[in-house]
Amino acid sequence: MDKEKYETFIFNVALGVIVGGRLGYVFFYDLPAFLHNPLVIFQVWNGGMSFHGGALGVIIASLLFCRKYKYSILTLGDAAMPFVAIGLGLGRWGNFINAELYGNPTNVPWAMIFPTDPSRLPRHPTQLYEMILEGIVLFFVLSMLLRKSKKVGIVFWSFFPLYGIFRIFIEFFRERDDITSLYPNGLLYGFLPVSQGQFLSIFMILIGAFGIWKIYSKKQDSK
Repeated sequence: MDKEKYETFIFNVALGVIVGGRLGYVFFYDLPAFLHNPLVIFQVWNGGMSFHGGALGVIIASLLFCRKYKYSILTLGDAAMPFVAIGLGLGRWGNFINAELYGNPTNVPWAMIFPTDPSRLPRHPTQLYEMILEGIVLFFVLSMLLRKSKKVGIVFWSFFPLYGIFRIFIEFFRERDDITSLYPNGLLYGFLPVSQGQFLSIFMILIGAFGIWKIYSKKQDSK
């Protein structure tokens, strides 16, 4: 890939993160507000962005780029995914610095009181949990797979179930998003006792598992 195409790819990915992340937050977490006032989608200071929406935006942007320039999305994804984990880790560090997306109240020795918390209770620093698991651990696991695996696409598809498992685990300690505007009784789709993040992560696990199964179910040239 020459410099010009590389810069185009980075621009497309960045655009996918921003647009997909914002659309994901609005549709997954604040749809009634959008239906009432579609301009809320531009109010990025109100609610922020969704990782799952950003991930979908990156995939769509990458697919369009690869289709246009005749690149393999799996080969490109294998090389990129370890660095996506680094980006995730830095993003969670940013959440920690901003004192946002903190955890549930707790009495563990490393509990923290966040200045943005109106209750001023000691809480799990779940931003750091996510930085460690979704950033550092995921980076090393994907880097190892990149070195060891001879199957094209394994690193790319492995990212999704690994992230999904880590996110589902951490959501048990994280302060849950307020979904009463979507589901008045506080239960997802009226009956599921899981968070929106856990629900979306289940789909990531299933999609990644399907992709890995497809790779191993057919013969494929080594890298």
